[in-house]
Formats: sequence, C-alpha cells, structure tokens
Amino acid sequence: MIRLRLRLRLLLLLVAFPSAAQAHQSTPCLLNIVQVQADVYELSWKTPPPTGPGAYPVSLAIPDAWEALGAPSERSLADGDQLRQSLRIPPPGIDGSVVRFPGLESIVTEVFVRVTRLDGSSYSAIVRSTDPQLELRGERGAWRTVQEFIVMGFEHILHGVDHLLFVFGLLLIVSGTMPLIKTISAFTLAHSLTLAMAALGFVNLPPAPIEALIALSILFLGPEVVHKLRGESSLAIRLPWLVAFSFGLLHGFGFAGGMNLIGMPHSEIPLALLCFNVGVELGQLAFVAAVFALLIPLRKLRLELPAWLRPAPAYLIGVSGAFWFIQRSYLVLFRQ
Repeated sequence: MIRLRLRLRLLLLLVAFPSAAQAHQSTPCLLNIVQVQADVYELSWKTPPPTGPGAYPVSLAIPDAWEALGAPSERSLADGDQLRQSLRIPPPGIDGSVVRFPGLESIVTEVFVRVTRLDGSSYSAIVRSTDPQLELRGERGAWRTVQEFIVMGFEHILHGVDHLLFVFGLLLIVSGTMPLIKTISAFTLAHSLTLAMAALGFVNLPPAPIEALIALSILFLGPEVVHKLRGESSLAIRLPWLVAFSFGLLHGFGFAGGMNLIGMPHSEIPLALLCFNVGVELGQLAFVAAVFALLIPLRKLRLELPAWLRPAPAYLIGVSGAFWFIQRSYLVLFRQ
C-alpha cells in the first residue's frame, strides 16, 4: 500500500513537472535607436509574440525629456509586434539618458539595444532581467561585447529546461568516457552549425515548429533510457553520437532564438556569434559537470534505488517531452 502511494506521488510529480518548468522565453526584445538629424531619432521597439493571453509582459519606458514627433506606428509581424516612433531629444543628447523595461524582471529573456549615430558610429548592449534598465553611453569596447554575449549564451542554455533535459537523456544512455566525449562533441558540432546558419540569416525557419520538434527529440529519448535500463539495444544506444548530431541540428535552431543580430554591423557579427556559442558550451559543460558531481558520490556510497524507482528519470524525460510536444503543436496548429 505504501509503495502504491509512492508510485502515485511520483506519477503526479512527473505530470506536474513540465507545466511548472515551462520552456523559457528565448527570443529577445529589440530596441533600435537611429539618429537621423542632430536632435531627431527614429526609435523601433519590437517584442516577440506573447506566449499566453494578453499583451507581451515587457514594455518600454523612455525618458520624459524625449519628445514624440507625431503618432507612433504599430504593426504585427510574423515574429512579433513592432512600434516605431520619431523623437526629438534635446541637448545634451542621448548620452546619459536611461531607458527602462518594466516587466523584464518577471521573465527570463533579454533586451538587445542598438544605437546608431548620425556619423555612422554605433554600439550595442544587452539588458537582462536582473537590471531592467540601461544608461546610454558612447562607444563600447570589444571586451564588453565578449562578456555580454558569453553571459547571454550561458544563461540561455541554463534557463532552457528542454535543452538540458535532452542532454541529461544523452548522459543516461551513453556508457564509457570516450563514447560520452563523442556524443557531447557531436551535439556541440551540430547545434553550432545550425546556430551559425540561423543567426547569420542563411536559414530562416519559423520558431514554433522547431520548438515542437525539439520537444519530440526529448520524447524520443525517454523510451531509449528504458531500453538501456533493461539491457536492450537500439540505434540510439549503439550510436548515441549519431542521434546527438541529428537532434543537435534542431536544437541549434532553438538556440538561435536566444540571440538576434538585426542591426549589428557585419564586422561585429562573427565575434558576437562566437561568444554566444562559447557561453552555450560553458553552460552545457557546467550542467554535465553538475550531474556527474551528484552521481559520483551516490555511486561511491553504493546506494541502491528500489527497482520501481529506477525508471523515474526516463519517465521524467518522456512525460516532459510529450507535454511540451502537445503544447507546442497546439501553438503551431491554432495560433498561426
């Protein structure tokens, strides 16, 4: 009777987990400010489509001294909503002004800010939920760009429960150090390729179907973990690197939603892309290290889990993947 109750509680936990651990809001907001005259600027504010009912939770608050010239124009695009506004900014100009983003502190995403001056000079900045405001300044050094995009990639992968769950599933079906290195390397190579292709604009795929397919890749690993526990064989168990590479291509398109290079000078794009990918890899390695840091002491203690509890990670992966696949497929079919 006690064992039955424990099983029921475990089942409820597995069902509740996906809804509690929703996939993060990966697509950043975009603020682009272009100087067109000495005291006149064109502002463009773009937000992703809302994931639930109502408006997108992040808004833009500009300084009171910035004077609107005419009415703003708003339009809905396939990948979000855009507001455009002409502004007159009195002396001393834009430097030192503070723009705020109410609501950013409540969700996991970033705001990518781009400022272009009349003389052609420009700079970019990334605003995060931990400090939802930005003081506009002059030129920024390359080291600041390196830091911001590495942190952006690191936070993106660690907030991506779906991506981490896929990596966790790979760890459960791979045996041995060299097969693990090959599998992780294949996953890294694959998502690096598609991340670069998508971020540079060579491939432009709608994000909603990609997110649904990523969920399907997680669902695929659930039964494979069960096969591994039973001592059975399958393609994923024999050649995990091949499965990691194949699905890694999909995950790369998902990672690409975490950065947006619109408006960035072409000379800065390779550095930003490289740093973002480095951040993603550091986050992935940190997760793998954390898993092993947890498992090694347990193995040394030789703790034996009850037989009925051993498949729990497989069920966690499978139930989560199924939930996200149904949820995201609904968005693809009924919210387009």
